[in-house]
Amino acid sequence: MPAYAGALGAKLVTFYPANTDVHTHHAVIALFKPETGEPLAIMDGRLITEMRTAAASAVATKYLARANASVLGILGSGVQAGSHLEALRQVRRFSEVRVWSPRNAKAFAERHRVTAARSVEDAVHGADVVVVAVSSKTPVLQGRWLSPGVHVNAIGATRPDWRELDDDLVTRARVFVDSREAATTESGDVIAAREVVGEIGEVVSGKRPGRADAGEITVFKSVGVAVEDVASAALVYERHASGS
Repeated sequence: MPAYAGALGAKLVTFYPANTDVHTHHAVIALFKPETGEPLAIMDGRLITEMRTAAASAVATKYLARANASVLGILGSGVQAGSHLEALRQVRRFSEVRVWSPRNAKAFAERHRVTAARSVEDAVHGADVVVVAVSSKTPVLQGRWLSPGVHVNAIGATRPDWRELDDDLVTRARVFVDSREAATTESGDVIAAREVVGEIGEVVSGKRPGRADAGEITVFKSVGVAVEDVASAALVYERHASGS
């Protein structure tokens, strides 16, 4: 996954969705001096991948979720569930957080001091923001369970034939992505949606409007792009070089 955005680099990543005792994603990121091509650093990319994915969702939540959003529903209990909880708390104040997982919801809830939900529907009922961070090839979130005005961050199902959101949700919601080119070829949810409003970068820069009204449902579908990794790795490198 090569990219240039002031910083120059590439990520080499593996994805083993069946892993249980070790992480599903492993990666290394290499940075190069953009003026000369000289190598600057090679660093572990697994944690950077974990954090930059949640950071992108936090940006989307900042611009697309209602300002008074106070209830967060999380589907999943892995590393992305934890990193999203931490990141989203940087942009919204949540008075209630619920988590659902087919296996480890209770342990996650105890570790993070949130509430374990008995079902997906219970986790998202009345939620203002929802995170879908599960390893699923078929939809786990149904649009009929969601309240008007909810914002959904969906980060899984990154294959054309995989889904985590049902047709009702992706066809009713205004769908935003990290990369239009990548999402429309890699994400089964975006392919089913048939229409993408815009990239989240376009919303941040003011080229496209974000949320239009308090009642609409918005979805941010993230498939992950190399520029996020390289920009994050450059930040790590700069902080290390400055001693901060």
